[in-house]
Amino acid sequence: MKLSEIGERELIREIQAWLGAAGPGVSVGIGDDSAVLSLTAGTRLLATTDLLIEDVHFRRRYAGYADIGWKAIAVNLSDIAAMGGRPRFALVALASPPEMTAEDVEALYAGMRAAAAPHDVGIVGGDTCASPDGLIVNVTLLGEIQGAPRLRSGARPGDLIAVTGSLGLSAAGLAVLEAGAPPGLPPDLVAEVCRAHLRPTARVAEGIFFGQADGVRAMIDCSDGLVIDLGHLAAASGVGAQVRLDRLPIPPSVGRVAEATGRDPAEFAAVGGEDYELLLAITPGALPALVSGLRSATGTEVTVIGEIRAPEDGLRFLNAQGRPVALGTGFEHFSGP
Repeated sequence: MKLSEIGERELIREIQAWLGAAGPGVSVGIGDDSAVLSLTAGTRLLATTDLLIEDVHFRRRYAGYADIGWKAIAVNLSDIAAMGGRPRFALVALASPPEMTAEDVEALYAGMRAAAAPHDVGIVGGDTCASPDGLIVNVTLLGEIQGAPRLRSGARPGDLIAVTGSLGLSAAGLAVLEAGAPPGLPPDLVAEVCRAHLRPTARVAEGIFFGQADGVRAMIDCSDGLVIDLGHLAAASGVGAQVRLDRLPIPPSVGRVAEATGRDPAEFAAVGGEDYELLLAITPGALPALVSGLRSATGTEVTVIGEIRAPEDGLRFLNAQGRPVALGTGFEHFSGP
């Protein structure tokens, strides 16, 4: 049924039914002017918001509504994780184009609920309206943290630069989704990289671990790509940074896609973005405990890829021979054609 046939009030009632009962800490959820929420005593409130716009952040020709909903939640989970916090409550603002149906919106919310549920995040309100052209989804996520949050600004010369998981899968997936799968790539490999782009994993448990661990000086999530996000961290901390490209944790599937598309796997890993891994500056003495502790707590690996340098050294990326390599900066909003 078209949204124009059921109206906004009925759509809100439907959303309320799809989401079900509100989770812990929700005194009043969807249906009033504001949600009424409870936070744990002695905690600080974290708040973040991310906007997803059709043909800027996703394309409906290859992203299903459940995928779009999943990603809208996941990118916000990643921001709370990068502070070392625990996500709690989400507000969703939705602008729907005329052709969307109630079933499409239900699929969108099913994807959001699937991404939120493993972290006990409740969707507690938001707004709906019509969009004249294209789908827009905005999520505001509230989280909490006990103690000091992990900021971008704490890195110091001599710290190690480390990253969780792997880099490049999302960019490889986007290349396949945009241009089609190159001949000869196995279907399971294509599915792996496409899934990484459409349904990214936010490192929530890892962020909570780092938020409580000693030796983590600064942290940021890798959403815009290693080059841009390391630049953000370095600028906020007033330092330089040096990365060895041959140390980047690049999965074999990224190498296969790069070879099939005539690209450099390091380009996918360093510039591509949307991996939503955590990028850290850590004190060298803390490395063994952090690596073993994170592996034990979450199963996730940490890879050291470089070191924080003096500010006058700038931001440098070196190849396997130790020579500087010029890399693009990747996508930035408002950067022009």
